[in-house]
Amino acid sequence: QVQLVESGGGLVQAGGSLRLSCAASGRTFSGYTMGWFRQAPGKEREFVAGIKWSGETYYAEFVKGRFTIPRDNRKNTVYLQMNSLKPEDTAIYYCALGLVAGKGYDYWGQGTQVTVSS
Repeated sequence: QVQLVESGGGLVQAGGSLRLSCAASGRTFSGYTMGWFRQAPGKEREFVAGIKWSGETYYAEFVKGRFTIPRDNRKNTVYLQMNSLKPEDTAIYYCALGLVAGKGYDYWGQGTQVTVSS
């Protein structure tokens, strides 16, 4: 069993920055993909960013140039560095882990709230 624990959410003014962290634990593994999703009130969950074990990254169009997704494989941790935040970035952010690249995500964190005030 894998557990994902997010941290780093909070309240920030528009134009500010936040860094989310997601630590994976529960088993020894490698080769996995990690990603971030978000869900705003009244909206469906949407993909934000992902990173493969190789380090290859991919982003939703609406965060390109503002968000990055570094990871530390030794710590089984992925981050979401969010810069130039906008009120429309307000959402619950979820970390996810996929055991096999390209096969979706198998485990999810509990989510962390990010609120951007105007």
